[in-house]
Amino acid sequence: MFDAPSALAARPPLRDLLATRIVVMDGATGTMLQRMELTDADFRGAQFADHPGELFGCNDLLCLTKPEVVREVHDMYLDAGAWLIETNTFNANTFSLADYALEAHAYAINKAAAELALAAAAHWTAQDPTQPRYVLGSIGPTNKTASLSPDVSDPGHRDVSYDDVVAAYTEQARGLLDGGADILLVETVFDTLNARAALFAIDQLFRARGHSVPVVVSGTITDLSGRTLSGQTVEAFVQSVSHFPVLAIGLNCALGGQEMRPFIEALSNAAPTLVSCYPNAGLPNELGEYDEGPEQTAAFVREFAEAGFVNLVGGCCGTTPEHIRAIARAVEGLTPRTPPSLPPRLRLSGLEPFEKTPEIRFVNV
Repeated sequence: MFDAPSALAARPPLRDLLATRIVVMDGATGTMLQRMELTDADFRGAQFADHPGELFGCNDLLCLTKPEVVREVHDMYLDAGAWLIETNTFNANTFSLADYALEAHAYAINKAAAELALAAAAHWTAQDPTQPRYVLGSIGPTNKTASLSPDVSDPGHRDVSYDDVVAAYTEQARGLLDGGADILLVETVFDTLNARAALFAIDQLFRARGHSVPVVVSGTITDLSGRTLSGQTVEAFVQSVSHFPVLAIGLNCALGGQEMRPFIEALSNAAPTLVSCYPNAGLPNELGEYDEGPEQTAAFVREFAEAGFVNLVGGCCGTTPEHIRAIARAVEGLTPRTPPSLPPRLRLSGLEPFEKTPEIRFVNV
């Protein structure tokens, strides 16, 4: 286990902090790494100099081969005012790393990434103990789906089983926990079955260790239909993951703040937990780039906060430290959302949510 510096040991529990303020997360890691004009040699380092195949673009590998650039990104976001920073592990699972023949290194990458982020959090916490910093262990969606067939001519086909997905997430979460991550973030969920596999893996690890950390789950609405890629509405998604005692449920990616507004409102109305929100810097242009400036993104996030929708805010694709600086200013002093008190009822979900109310006398199953 990573021995957390004493500066981190004095931090209050994140749940206590969230009771008093809206907490700011960091922004896009990939956006910042792409600006650094890294070469193939940077990705390979000495450790993977003779590795067969392409490694350029495997950002997660930089935690092992070029840790100083990952630390630089963390420092930029912490300097901008982020209280929470994500590990550089969005694709550090065995499925995604297999594209680079690196699946055997999943655990090492995740552990190193958490240690890097924790060292940065310790440094900035020591500089200003009134603003303690925390590490979110990023667990991305993988490039496989347990719910959908990759073959349109064979709807029943799956590239992976549920157990395969659980095993991949177990390896990733184990590395993040051993590296010292304060929170686990299951993010950019487009397939709820994948997310449920991640939560099962995490739960099994917690039980085996006799110790747990907070968990945040963040889904992604893929277009203006208001559904995930696997077809669920926001409300159905919330009910599908509410069996697990998550700290927060939220939305990120795919949409900018303007487009995300009705969906984050719907989630806020449905979620019995805290709510997180970190939108893209608008929608991508025809070149795949993001044009929304920091003040524009911050204005949308401030509106969410003023409406009482959110507890954790930050940025996703296209956002930079300047976006996070503007967001931090925009939400400073605003009141965090109070989760609604929902009556105890049977709540189920398929693509749509179902709630058994007293007015429903008979349910045909």
